[in-house]
Amino acid sequence: MSEFFSNIGKIPYEGKNSTNPLAFKYYNPDEVIGGKTMKEQLKFALSWWHTMGGDGTDMFGCGTTDKTWGESDPQARAKAKVDAAFEIMDKLSIDYFCFHDRDLSPEYGSLAETNAEFDKIVDYIAEKMAADPSKKLLWGTAKCFDHPRFMHGAGTSPSADVFAYTAAQIKKAIDATVKLGGNGYVFWGGREGYETLLNTNMGLELDNMARLMKMAVEYARSIGYTGDFYIEPKPKEPTKHQYDFDTATVLGFLRKYGLDKDFKMNIEANHATLAQHTFQHELRVARENGAFGSIDANQGDTLLGWDTDQFPTNVYEAALCMYEVLKAGGFTNGGLNFDSKARRGSFTPEDIFHSYIAGMDTFALGLRIADKLITDGRIDKFVEERYASWTTGIGKDIIDGKVGFAELEKYALEKGEVTDSLSSGRQEMLEAVLNNVMFNL
Repeated sequence: MSEFFSNIGKIPYEGKNSTNPLAFKYYNPDEVIGGKTMKEQLKFALSWWHTMGGDGTDMFGCGTTDKTWGESDPQARAKAKVDAAFEIMDKLSIDYFCFHDRDLSPEYGSLAETNAEFDKIVDYIAEKMAADPSKKLLWGTAKCFDHPRFMHGAGTSPSADVFAYTAAQIKKAIDATVKLGGNGYVFWGGREGYETLLNTNMGLELDNMARLMKMAVEYARSIGYTGDFYIEPKPKEPTKHQYDFDTATVLGFLRKYGLDKDFKMNIEANHATLAQHTFQHELRVARENGAFGSIDANQGDTLLGWDTDQFPTNVYEAALCMYEVLKAGGFTNGGLNFDSKARRGSFTPEDIFHSYIAGMDTFALGLRIADKLITDGRIDKFVEERYASWTTGIGKDIIDGKVGFAELEKYALEKGEVTDSLSSGRQEMLEAVLNNVMFNL
């Protein structure tokens, strides 16, 4: 097996004063933050699709990066991708990876032939993992959105034949996830949505999506899968309106169909932006509803209206993200998957490493800030005091269910005007506290 990045060694941690572009400034894997090592807290993962296959192609131009890995034959290329991916993970000290089935191995005509070739690559990955037990699968998924058969959706297609094909493809992806020891399986509704309601039976499509998910859970549990199922919310792209618009929408869907005990959220930063939410908002909604699971780590561009999937470099966002993660008790089966791609003009092999270093350092800084923010305690104390009226008196009676409208009317009539019970929200002060913590590491 040849070395794909012979000019790059294992990326060291050199500290914040280092000017070496191929060194971590803030990510120190074995440093303990919040009772766990950084490696345990962050659980970084390589995304197979962007890192191993994304060549910079966009709607206006062909690829700028060679991701053939020196092979023109599809089978040989799929195997070379595995070798290159494990080299990248080893040199970056990344322990996890994520995949779509077709990222590992492309289609080969019939489904039977495609499955046979897919099995070969899964077996090869299993061999690599056995040789290096530190490498693990974070989650797997099926790519049921790019082929023409999925032009009208997969689980929500008007064609029952397409639904059946989708189920078969997901079954195979679950088999691979289980074989590789993955503790997560993701549903992203690539084309599960609509362009116009003029040709759409929304009720049937949503019912069928729920049927597909229930079948997936039943099958996976029947073969011994004990991990998590995730839904990844996204409001638009490629369809105008996706059924998995945001976390709140997905929670409503799960509860309607009795799937809320089986599924958690895989929150992506850029998808939150597209839904006109903050990343922290989506994480908080998931956390408060007991549905926090995993994260796709990237960022978008507020000046652009599409999913740019940039490597995350916004420390402010990363800090608020890790604040939510720590408040949720940390990751269990989930982690931080870099669903990110280097910019089209960053086309050299070294740019893969520069991109991951930037993202990993950003979240390492975010973790440090979030832990210090919690330890500092000023923000938590302010929030506690702001809602203190709910711990005594009429507030406690409301929460304890001791009063109804009649009692509250009597209280309000006796109390009179209540504006004197309000206090300042101190938003600017709290934002200054965050800045104070951020810049005093």
